Amino acid sequence: MAVEIERKFLVEGDAWRDSVTASRRIRQAYLSNGGAASVRIRVIDEEKSVLTVKSKGKSGEAALSRAEFEYSVPLEDAVAMLDLRTGRIIDKMRHLVPAGNGRTWEVDVFAGAHEGLVLAEIELEAADEPVEIPSWIGREVTGDPRYGNVALAQEG
Repeated sequence: MAVEIERKFLVEGDAWRDSVTASRRIRQAYLSNGGAASVRIRVIDEEKSVLTVKSKGKSGEAALSRAEFEYSVPLEDAVAMLDLRTGRIIDKMRHLVPAGNGRTWEVDVFAGAHEGLVLAEIELEAADEPVEIPSWIGREVTGDPRYGNVALAQEG
């Protein structure tokens, strides 16, 4: 079973842009968000698509560590699944920025309903792994459900 451990932060300013090594457009939507897991479809650069099932996490760990399962899906099927969504489609540009210890910051610049929102995530091997925090990283929002993609996809 795959486990995702990540921390999430608000981004302040544009200093990160000079270090970007790659970028890709992501459109994603939730097909289900009830019970013990959420199911999401993601279309990347209109070339690749992935279906993801994520657990809500164990009590006290929900925001930092969760079970995660990902499967490739034919692009045509994924685009059709976007119409089966609950809530809105999230549209964002994801920029990759090198971090310390061989890690990578994923900086998401949102478009559409969330234009102006910029978040950075870093995936870790362990919940207590030290993270080198660059100057452009702002307040940590790992435990704040308002900044989760599920919440961002909700209408209203």
